[in-house]
Amino acid sequence: MADADDERFMRTRILLGDEGMARLKKARVMIVGLGAVGGYALEALARAGIGELILVDFDSFDISNINRQILALESTIGMKKTEAAKLRVAEINPACKVRLLDMFVNAETLPALLAEKPDFVIDAIDALNPKCCLIEALYQAQIPFISSMGAALKTNPALIKYGKLSATKNCGLAKFIRKRLKKRGVDLGKIYCVSSEEQVDGGFIETESGETAGGRVRNTLGSLPTITAIFGLTIANEAIKKICKI
Repeated sequence: MADADDERFMRTRILLGDEGMARLKKARVMIVGLGAVGGYALEALARAGIGELILVDFDSFDISNINRQILALESTIGMKKTEAAKLRVAEINPACKVRLLDMFVNAETLPALLAEKPDFVIDAIDALNPKCCLIEALYQAQIPFISSMGAALKTNPALIKYGKLSATKNCGLAKFIRKRLKKRGVDLGKIYCVSSEEQVDGGFIETESGETAGGRVRNTLGSLPTITAIFGLTIANEAIKKICKI
């Protein structure tokens, strides 16, 4: 297995060195949300040689997911996203340990997530309330993480940026998250995310009831597989760099 692993991750090791590769193999990374963005983040992290993955999602695949979600295939329609993700990781790196948490993220389930003690977390949730709860909890627990902002309706990959939540522009989801987290005393300058600065019409809205189109009350927004993939791959790239301290 050691020889196979050496060959499997040879090019990663050439770039990052033995120490960087060792850090990846020892890392325990949690991905919350295995849809359009989270699926591509998972793909990259598994291929980079992350040693342990904690995969969190409560949903199953349907045919409408196929246009943008790498784990959505004819063969996975109706399958739990966590189960499909586990099978995918096993095909990429059988040595990777995979733990599945089939749950919806909210105030009641957050303690169980934090009890997993991940080294790093990728927040790929598309619902406002769960997303804010997760970000606040990770911030308070001082667990390193990166969040994905809104990728729907965006078409210009050149305007996808990694940086502080406080500096995001033209993202409706980020706007509402900033507002809510600021009220909760979260330092927005310490929250890092991937977002798009592209100006679009429509998108994320907040309803009169206080629920949101990004939460349990939703409106269906168009999205491209290219943009959501770049979001996920950008997050994974930054996560790899942080884990390897480069």
